[in-house]
Amino acid sequence: MPAELPRTRAQAEALDRTDPLAFARSRFALPDGVIYLDGNSLGALPAGVPARMRDAVELEWGRGLIRSWNDAGWYPAPQRAAAKIATLIGAAADQVIVADSTSVNLFKLLMAAAAIQRRDPARTVIVAERGNFPTDVYLDAAVAELAGLQLVCPEQRDVPAAIDAAGGQLAIVQLTHVNYRTGERYDMADVTRRTHRAGGLVLWDLAHSAGAMPLALDALDVDFAVGCTYKYLNGGPGSPAYAYVARRWIGDLRQPLVGWHGHARPFDFAHDFVPHPGIERLLCGTAPQLSLIALEAALDAFDGIDLQQVRDKSVALGETFIALADTQLAGFGFELSCPRDPQRRGSQVSLAHPNGYAIVQALIARGVIGDFRAPDILRFGFAPLYVRHVDVWDAVAALRDVMREDAWNQPQFLQRKAVT
Repeated sequence: MPAELPRTRAQAEALDRTDPLAFARSRFALPDGVIYLDGNSLGALPAGVPARMRDAVELEWGRGLIRSWNDAGWYPAPQRAAAKIATLIGAAADQVIVADSTSVNLFKLLMAAAAIQRRDPARTVIVAERGNFPTDVYLDAAVAELAGLQLVCPEQRDVPAAIDAAGGQLAIVQLTHVNYRTGERYDMADVTRRTHRAGGLVLWDLAHSAGAMPLALDALDVDFAVGCTYKYLNGGPGSPAYAYVARRWIGDLRQPLVGWHGHARPFDFAHDFVPHPGIERLLCGTAPQLSLIALEAALDAFDGIDLQQVRDKSVALGETFIALADTQLAGFGFELSCPRDPQRRGSQVSLAHPNGYAIVQALIARGVIGDFRAPDILRFGFAPLYVRHVDVWDAVAALRDVMREDAWNQPQFLQRKAVT
């Protein structure tokens, strides 16, 4: 085990005492007796959200009624939440909007990018990734069919070569920055440069990146991006997503799901659609205000947070988990299913095991919450604002005990639930 990583539980506790992000843990309402390593799927509840929601429901909705669209500031909430997210993804606020779901935003931006690229009939290829999150690939395929383009899906390691090979036929590259299953991270700068060198447009999905590491969309000259807010951004189950459009494309953007909130003057109730001159043209209908209010309050957890410290701690937690797994889980049939190189890894560690589902269920029963992804992946996510070094130590110890005791091999753990 590397010298800088904890060799004992006491050393893990000592690291937590000197952690520059230790103060942030109190910003979350974490249940006693639980080690939560699933923030890469659903972030923990920020402590300020319940009181904000009570006000939104009891005062703003209950008493203010429809007046709250103006009096409580409901109407510009998508822009306010977007401005907070913009600081986390390295973007100017006027290039980000909160709206709809990740899937809907991905469709809107794919179709908009395809419309831009149709100006050159030779540009017919969308490059995506085999093994990306299924919704992304489903939408890539649907847009390719609708726009008369060809979808090419190489394995992740072959994506750069596929971009280069497409050359003058390249229209769009659509990728997720960090793979949901393996945690493998693309070199965003390199892929973006390659795409632009070939004349293509790049659209990144930031679902497993935003809030776990510094991002620099503006500095890297990214064209488009989407992301969910319920993972490392802790917005709550099904919280609204966001979209980013580089300023140079906003005026040209023609998205297919036009709605009244995307109109230049929504309350003129005009018969003909005139797109808003800004990023608001990506809006469709009325925002889900309660979810949006929860998200806006949740993002306060990042106030004063240094994202480089977040990334540094994420790497340390991942390195600790892998080092402990190497020593404590040897002989139990696990294989590392994420990159060892932390520069190629997001904020999770993935292990493969033929009995992965049951093992995760047994672990959850002991108060250590990770999750499972088919066919055999155990995922452990490290949200650095609230996960501690001692949590990682105790999680691996619990996993070792589950395996030593064959605790996973019980009917209640072998029976798969609807959500894995």
